[in-house]
Amino acid sequence: MALPILETATYELTLPSADVKIKYRPFLVKEEKVLLQALETNNDVEIKNAIKSIVSTCTFGQIDASNLPTFDLEYIFLQIRSKSVGEIANIRLRCPDDNETFITKELDLSTVEVQVDDGHTNEIKINDKIKMIMKYPTIDTVDPKLNISGMKTQQVFDMITGCIHSIIDGEKKHLIKNYSKEELNELIENLDRKAFDNLNKFFETMPQLRHEIEVENPKTKVKSKVVLKGAQDFFVLPSLTTA
Repeated sequence: MALPILETATYELTLPSADVKIKYRPFLVKEEKVLLQALETNNDVEIKNAIKSIVSTCTFGQIDASNLPTFDLEYIFLQIRSKSVGEIANIRLRCPDDNETFITKELDLSTVEVQVDDGHTNEIKINDKIKMIMKYPTIDTVDPKLNISGMKTQQVFDMITGCIHSIIDGEKKHLIKNYSKEELNELIENLDRKAFDNLNKFFETMPQLRHEIEVENPKTKVKSKVVLKGAQDFFVLPSLTTA
């Protein structure tokens, strides 16, 4: 006699970067095991590969996780996680007033959204004639734990050149795929300070998984606001065991 076939619930979400709906399902125990094993290695490459694999598999192969903007990938992963092990997560937070006391706070993951800065644009003005059209970094092109202010100089240059989609020069459109990394680096190095600051602003204001939560320090009774950003701040280690 054959074992019963287990059915898995299917859900739907809209990609933050586009008005596109995709179907997804919770991850299964075998997929959770892969994630746990990757987390145990504390290896960024292993963890990235596990997350990409889970997102691609749990969205039924509709999307290529390697090509998704980081905020899309983080949002999808958070939704999958919430449907897999529960929407309410216990997040460990450090109280900002003394910067040493930790508390555990419940967070409803279904309330977490990708937020966009009002001043954000992917069209970067270089001068009166030239502008750059930018694309968003992916999990393979940038470490999501870093922000641009915390990167080393070469990391910033590599991220910028990797996120240029095209350059508009008057009536001409230059596709970046037709140029070498060295040519792009030379172009960036010859920008004036104002144009380079405009490029930095693109990354500083781009959409991100973000949520503000209020905490109260049990020692000082001081209430503060803590801002959670990116999947790593919302990440709760799943467990295959029960208490």
